[in-house]
Amino acid sequence: MKKNYKFLNNINFPSDIKKLSHNELKILAQEVREEMIDAVSETGGHLGAGLGVVELTVVLHYIFNTPNDKLIWDVGHQSYPHKILTGRKDKIRTLRKGNGLSGFTKRAESEYDPFGAAHSSTSISSALGIAMANKLSNKSDNVIAVIGDGAISAGMAYEAMNNAGSSKTKLIVILNDNDMSIAKPVGAMRAYLAKIFTGKIYFSLRETVKLIISAFSKRFSKKAGKAEDFLRSAVTGGTLFSSMGFYYVGPIDGHDIDALVSVLKNAKEVNYEGPIMIHIKTEKGKGYSFAEKSEDKYHGVTKFNVNTGVQEKSKSNAPSYTKVFANTLVKHAEKDSKIIGITAAMPSGTGMDIFGKKFPSRMFDVGIAEQHAVTFAAGLATEGFKPYAAIYSTFLQRAYDQVVHDVAIQSLPVRFAIDRAGLVGADGPTHAGSFDITYLSTLPNFVVMAASDESELVKMINTSIDINDRPSAFRYPRGNGIGIELPNLNEKLEIGKGRIIKEGKNIALINFGARLNECLIARENLIKKGINLTLVDARFVKPLDENLIWQIATDHEALITIEEGSIGGFGSHVAQFLNEKNLLDSKLKFRSMFLPDRFIDHDKPDLMYKYAGLDATNIENKILDTINSKVVVKKSN
Repeated sequence: MKKNYKFLNNINFPSDIKKLSHNELKILAQEVREEMIDAVSETGGHLGAGLGVVELTVVLHYIFNTPNDKLIWDVGHQSYPHKILTGRKDKIRTLRKGNGLSGFTKRAESEYDPFGAAHSSTSISSALGIAMANKLSNKSDNVIAVIGDGAISAGMAYEAMNNAGSSKTKLIVILNDNDMSIAKPVGAMRAYLAKIFTGKIYFSLRETVKLIISAFSKRFSKKAGKAEDFLRSAVTGGTLFSSMGFYYVGPIDGHDIDALVSVLKNAKEVNYEGPIMIHIKTEKGKGYSFAEKSEDKYHGVTKFNVNTGVQEKSKSNAPSYTKVFANTLVKHAEKDSKIIGITAAMPSGTGMDIFGKKFPSRMFDVGIAEQHAVTFAAGLATEGFKPYAAIYSTFLQRAYDQVVHDVAIQSLPVRFAIDRAGLVGADGPTHAGSFDITYLSTLPNFVVMAASDESELVKMINTSIDINDRPSAFRYPRGNGIGIELPNLNEKLEIGKGRIIKEGKNIALINFGARLNECLIARENLIKKGINLTLVDARFVKPLDENLIWQIATDHEALITIEEGSIGGFGSHVAQFLNEKNLLDSKLKFRSMFLPDRFIDHDKPDLMYKYAGLDATNIENKILDTINSKVVVKKSN
C-alpha cells in the first residue's frame, strides 16, 4: 500500500472495521475506492464492478461477523474491495499476476472466500446450500449472497430462488442493481427492475429508511398491518420476488452508508425463517469519473493512467482474433440475409457488438443465458436461418446438454464461434478454454475446427457458411493474430482435410490449433541439430483427415500430436484411428501433447503455456525424447 490513509492503513481484517463510527466508515469507503483505483491502474483487471460496491462491502463486513457469517459474491469480479478489507491489501497489487491474488473469489486464497466463483449466477444456489448446512448443523451463522441485476436474470438464479422460497431457511440475498453488467442488461427482468424505480419515493429520504426498518420489525411479527401494506405499495416493488417466497425490501441507495447499516443490521438480527431480498441501487464505476463516463463503465481494463484514464494499448499491429471473426461475419452477412448473430451477454467480448451495429435486427444478446442461447439458435436453424452462436469456450460448457440434445441429435446447422480457446492468461482456470475440443469432438454430426492463425480463422468462417446439414464449430484463442494477410471470402477449406506445412523425415508433428507458430520455432531449432521433421496443420478433429494421418503414420517412424486442450481431444482421436488401423506397432512411436491434468493458475499466457509444457522449448524436448526413446506404444488387444 503506497499511501498514508487515515483509516485503511490500520484495517487488516473486518474486525478492525467494527471499531469505526458511521462517519468514519464513509471515509474508509473513500480510501478503499482510492486504493482500488490505484492498484488496478498497475495490474489491470475488473474495475467498474468493484467501484460500485465499495460502500456495500464496507458495511457488510461492519455488520456481519465474517468469516463465520458467509459472504458470497456472484461472479467475484467485484471482490477487490472485499480483498482489501480481508487481510489481502498488501497483496492487492499482485492481482491477476503469477503467484498473486486471483481476480475472482477463491477458496484456497482466503477463509473470507467461502465459495469460489468466476462464472455468473451461482451465488444464490451456493448460499442456499451453505445456509441449509448451517440449519442441519444447528448453526446460527448468517449467509449473504450478493448478485447483480444481470446475473439474476440467468436461469440458475431463478432455479435457486424457487428452491429458496420454499425452504424455510434464512438466507439474505442482496440484489446489486447497477443497470450495467458487462454490457447493458437485456430482457424482461431489466424492464421489471426499472419499473420498480418508476415513480417511487425511495432511498434518499429518511422516512423511507424508517419504513423499511419498520417493515422488518412488523413483517416478522404476527401483528403486521397497515405500515407494511403501505411500505409494499409506496416503497417496494418486489411482487415477483415476493411471489417466489422472498421478503423483498428496497430499493435502497447502495452508496448511502447510513441506510445500508440500518437495513443490513435489521436483516441480520431479525428472527425470520425464510429468504430476504434486499434490493440496492448502485452505480458501476462510482467515484472515478473516467469510469462513470465510459460506456462500459471500465468493466475490464488494462493498466491505465489514473489522472487521464488512458489505458495501455496492445503493442501488436495484428488484429485480434475476435475482430477478425466479427469483421469476416459482417462481410458474409452483407451478402446473406440468413446469417444471425447470437451472444450471451458478451457483445464486446465476442465481437458481436460490431455485427450488431451493422445488423441490429439480426443480432441477439440473450443475456447471461448460454443454455437459452444454444436452443434459441437451434430454433432459428430449423427455419433455414444460419445462426452463429459466439460464446467463450468456458461459458459454452454451461450449455452442454443443449448442444447435445437440441443441436447435435437433431443435426441442426448451428455454427459455434468459440472464442478464448486454450489458456487465457490473467483470468485463470475459470476462463480457460480447456475442454471444448473434447466435449464437442465426442459428439456425432459435428464439424470441429481449430484455427492455427487468423488467416485460417477466416477460411473456417467461410467454410462454415455452407455447412447446412449439421452443426459446426471453430475455435480460436484470445488476443492478437500473428500479423499475416487475410484471405478473401471465397477461400474455403475442404471439410475434414488438413495441410502439410513443412516436409521432413522420420518424425512428424501434427498441430491442431494455435500452437503452430511454436511448432515452427521448435522445428527451426531442431534443424540446427540435424533433425528435419514434417509439420502438419490438422485443421479438423472432426471429421478427422484419416488419409493424411495414414500417410504420415506410414511414412514416419514417430508421430506427435499437439493441441491446446485436455486429454480426450485431438490426440485421442488420432490414437483411436491408429489403433483401429493396426498402425500402433513396433514401427511407429506415437505421443500426444495436450494440457496437463490439472488447472493452471493465472499468469501471462506464454508462461502458462510453458507450465503446461506446450511452448517451443517443451515441444523441442518432446521430439528429442521421442526420437531417443526405446519405449514403444504397442497396439491393444
